[in-house]
Amino acid sequence: MSTHPPHTIAPSDLPQTITRYLRAHRDRDTATAVTAFTGDATVTDDGKTYQGATAIEQWLSRSATEFTYTIELTDAQQTDPTHYVATHHLEGNFPGGSVDLRYQFTLRDDLIARLVIEP
Repeated sequence: MSTHPPHTIAPSDLPQTITRYLRAHRDRDTATAVTAFTGDATVTDDGKTYQGATAIEQWLSRSATEFTYTIELTDAQQTDPTHYVATHHLEGNFPGGSVDLRYQFTLRDDLIARLVIEP
């Protein structure tokens, strides 16, 4: 990640690629969500890393069906032109019932090259 401190931005100021992914993820539209990633992208979620389009598509499919939950964007930050953080509040039937997660995006060529999701 960048060494610059993040600054808060309006959620509407997130890059289109990120908002497309977030909307598709919220709507459980795996086919659209996966198009937001580079072919060699990595996703780290729940301590596991998924590399490449096929692994990311499988992760998206599993996360869309494993639990039922609502997701609300609560904060957006930009560190530099290629690094963004979108904080979401999730509530659902997963262990604990609610959590705030930071989706840390690294962009390359207007696509998501890296996504790290953590509390």
